[in-house]
Amino acid sequence: MLFSRLQTLTRLQPVLCLLMLAMPAIVMADPPADRKQVKPAREILLAELAEDENVEDVEHSEPRRNTGKAHGPVTDVAPENPTPKPKPAIKPKKVAPNIDLKDVAPAPTPEPPRNPGEQEGPDSEKPKVSQALEDDEPTSAPGPLEQKTPEPENKKPQRANNLVLLGSEVLPGTSTRLGWSSGIQIAGLSQPTPVLVVNGANAGPTLCLTSTIHGDELNGIEIIRQTMYDLDPEKLSGSVVGIPIVNLPGFEQGSRYLPDRRDLNRHFPGSTNGSLADRIANSLFENIIRYCDMLVDIHTGSLKRTNLPQLRADMNNPAVAEFTRGFDRMAVVHSTGSPGMLRTAAVNVGIRAVTLEAGESHRIQEHQIDAGVNSLASLMEKQGMISRMFVWGDPEPVYYDSAWVRANHGGILFSKVELGAKVSKGQVLGYIADPITNAQYPIASNSDGRIIGMAVDQVVMAGFAAYHIGTKAKVPGE
Repeated sequence: MLFSRLQTLTRLQPVLCLLMLAMPAIVMADPPADRKQVKPAREILLAELAEDENVEDVEHSEPRRNTGKAHGPVTDVAPENPTPKPKPAIKPKKVAPNIDLKDVAPAPTPEPPRNPGEQEGPDSEKPKVSQALEDDEPTSAPGPLEQKTPEPENKKPQRANNLVLLGSEVLPGTSTRLGWSSGIQIAGLSQPTPVLVVNGANAGPTLCLTSTIHGDELNGIEIIRQTMYDLDPEKLSGSVVGIPIVNLPGFEQGSRYLPDRRDLNRHFPGSTNGSLADRIANSLFENIIRYCDMLVDIHTGSLKRTNLPQLRADMNNPAVAEFTRGFDRMAVVHSTGSPGMLRTAAVNVGIRAVTLEAGESHRIQEHQIDAGVNSLASLMEKQGMISRMFVWGDPEPVYYDSAWVRANHGGILFSKVELGAKVSKGQVLGYIADPITNAQYPIASNSDGRIIGMAVDQVVMAGFAAYHIGTKAKVPGE
């Protein structure tokens, strides 16, 4: 009898294996209780495996519109952004110390989390800085108004207001370091993300600079450091907020992703009750980004690719298109942006935002950094934030069309062109060498244009995006 039972189990073993393999499909077949909150498994998988903006976003970008009224200057087109939401009011708890960013200073400490049930009543203590400023204001005795003589045309710049950010109040004409914490770590092990702030003495817009949303993209860290440390608060109109390392856990591990393997730049503006990436994105967006008028999000190429210094911008948006004209010697690639990207979320709430691409990941590249610093200096000069003797270079083209040329064979990639080179259709850009069969397969350009991104020489598989070619498509009426 025992032998017969063993024979029966042996015959049933393939069936049991098939049932075990089918269990995930059976579980997924059970419909979720709330379909609006649960994404299909295939959608989640694609979201996790999707390539970054260097490849995916340009391919799926909405083409440049060609409507009857859009052929003229971009400023003639009515903005399509929704009405900007008002910035949330925050009552500061302390006055940020005025420090010289060039000096070595201790690491910043995060603001303790606020108790959700705590409310500030009318008897709450006001920030001392606000009262001090009120006391310094000259008061006039009541009486008949005196007629003032007309002031000359060269009026003095308007004095800036205090900048309230992350629970602190930054005085005009000062610079400081603050700490931002998303509140997702163990309290005793929480490590704040440094935030550099320069609040100019004169009134003006607020520019936000972010970098290392992908933890392996290093050039932006140095671009922000050099830009911020070169600012003189007494000569600045407006304020600049710099976050050199947004994805601190990824940076510490040398990884592009967060600890849960999610791409942070696919989760903005985020939510308070979603995934780890959703919560970090929401904290950054609500506590810092919403208080900015302009945003430059700095990235590099990924997956062993490098990018010519360039802007990614939605040229269908008139305000964004006009914004790109302030960047000196910086090519512009039209890209509407994918949902979840920081610049897409920023534009959706009325913030002028672009992505600045420069170089490749895991590297510090001096010439790419210089290009980024120069372009940010020109932007601030264009916006009236700084006044310098700035020599503008020849304007770079706007690439309304771009496409990646992919490898059709697996092997080792050897390039024959350099980044930024102008190429013609049919020109051989490089070749794939098969190390086993010794066969060589050329890769030819599919259009006339310029190499604005490319893969470094490496082992590739068929389908790998090797060369990004930008083309200056002619738009009727321009």
